[in-house]
Amino acid sequence: MKQAILVVEDDRMIRELVCIYLQKAGYDVFTAVDGEDAKEVFLTNHPCLIILDLMLPKLSGEEFCMWVREQERNEVSIIMLSAKSRTEDKIHGLKIGADDYLVKPFEPEELLAHVEAVLRRTGQYCQKIAHNGLCIKPRKGETLLFDKPLDLTKHEFNLLYYFMENPNIVISREHLIQQLYPYADKIVLDRTIDAHIKKLRKKIEDNPASPKRIITVRGMGYKFVTE
Repeated sequence: MKQAILVVEDDRMIRELVCIYLQKAGYDVFTAVDGEDAKEVFLTNHPCLIILDLMLPKLSGEEFCMWVREQERNEVSIIMLSAKSRTEDKIHGLKIGADDYLVKPFEPEELLAHVEAVLRRTGQYCQKIAHNGLCIKPRKGETLLFDKPLDLTKHEFNLLYYFMENPNIVISREHLIQQLYPYADKIVLDRTIDAHIKKLRKKIEDNPASPKRIITVRGMGYKFVTE
């Protein structure tokens, strides 16, 4: 389960360089070029850390940082990037919600060290899987759809978690029963699996009658689609 990082930077060269280093270090990386775009990417991909340039078009880095904190998303870490090096600028950035502050220009290795240090402190919040706006947090027992909590039963949660751990793979009913209900009666549970998936679709699909996330593969089983 990779940790997801959102890089918000309008300078293409800096953005691409930072992405290369983060991806080589094993992180999932998403990008945005302005504050408004960052909101959409944030809600869709649920990153556990944001690398945030302050001088952004449309919506400044400061405004985006405050917006994130207003969502009661204190578990998301934020590293601010800025050419402002005065002590008062750093203090201001930390006061409005940043966890760390790095002055431009910087070496990519230095940024990576800051990322690793921040995630050592906050990495427990990164135990999540997110695909196309749907996010599940197994340690907290939470499921979000574009940042809105979903009310799932225990069985629905476990079923969705298994699907999201195994995306784009056809999974038979028999395999789901073995993994999730190993000691139960198969005939009953064939129907139970179908019933849970039907209820899940009502909660996570735009149109449950024509599902896009959990699809039926005729004669084989089900597949959780992210592609």
